[in-house]
Amino acid sequence: MTENEWGREEGFRRESSEGRDEVLRAEVVVDDKDEAGLRPRRLEEFVGQVELKEHLGVVLDAARGREQPPDHLLFAGPPGLGKTTLAGIVAAELDVAMHITSGPAIERAGDLAAILTNLGDRDVLFIDEIHRLPKQVEEVLYPAMEDFQLDVVLGKGPAARSIRFDLPPFTLVGATTRTGLIAGPLRDRFGLVERLDYYNPEELKLIVERAAGILSVTIDSPGAAEIANRSRGTPRIANRLLRRVRDFAEVRADGVVDLSVAQNGLALFGVDELGLDKVDRSILESIAVTHRGGPVGLSTLSISVGEQPETLEDVYEPFLIQQGLIQRTPRGRVVTAATFEHLGVAAPEQPPEDPSLFE
Repeated sequence: MTENEWGREEGFRRESSEGRDEVLRAEVVVDDKDEAGLRPRRLEEFVGQVELKEHLGVVLDAARGREQPPDHLLFAGPPGLGKTTLAGIVAAELDVAMHITSGPAIERAGDLAAILTNLGDRDVLFIDEIHRLPKQVEEVLYPAMEDFQLDVVLGKGPAARSIRFDLPPFTLVGATTRTGLIAGPLRDRFGLVERLDYYNPEELKLIVERAAGILSVTIDSPGAAEIANRSRGTPRIANRLLRRVRDFAEVRADGVVDLSVAQNGLALFGVDELGLDKVDRSILESIAVTHRGGPVGLSTLSISVGEQPETLEDVYEPFLIQQGLIQRTPRGRVVTAATFEHLGVAAPEQPPEDPSLFE
């Protein structure tokens, strides 16, 4: 996916600046109804994450009352739970612009300096995958977060000198799927750190029904519940499945999404009753069948299913572990009895013993 495509996927328009530096502004692409239009714009529209919403609401109300930017915010959790959406809500609630970039895109300190100097008063700067910021970039970010100042070093060697620029007050919103990889000094500079959890089926059903209304999809309650139950606790997946079931209903049915249409449509696109897709089942089959239940090392499993190790760890494994289908052990991944039952295969006659580091 190109950077411009990523911008459209996230529902924002990319604005070029000088050279290679680019930021994204919170200008919604209004004709992209399937993407931008599904995102809540206000905190009261955001479904789920009740405790986080309460905390964030207090922080934003206090900031508005003081007419100051709120403390820097860090949102953590698996992909697709609403971290980018929450950043957009923060900007919308404060009625300021939002600039979007990502950790891997900021390769040098000068890249960050270019972004910071383009910020307006009280703007929101959203950095996705903030755990992937290079260390030299983090060093520049520290005084910007604490004192709203930017230190720039000119020249090299004995003739080098430092110049300090004042920055307008701003709020940094960071998002990460791996909190443990964020350096302690950076993490400690966030005034509010919140983790997003997987959504329950009732919350996802509300999200599906809201999206169906925006997309003008006729759907009944059982149909919405079926999509919600197969969405892996993730709103992004729920919205994607709704669009695929909508396509199925328009082509293979009368356009109305009921329970039967939802079940048949999801089956056609390879989503089973637990919400597992082709890659999920490939992971389980590799461990359960090919490797007789495990343990299997991450690199071996990555080669077996054709996915990057980071993708397995960040995207697929959290849900499979939460569902009690696989376990991580010191020697590798193993499947549980529930996996053999779900796949309809017999467990090995002698299941692998609990691995130990001292064997």
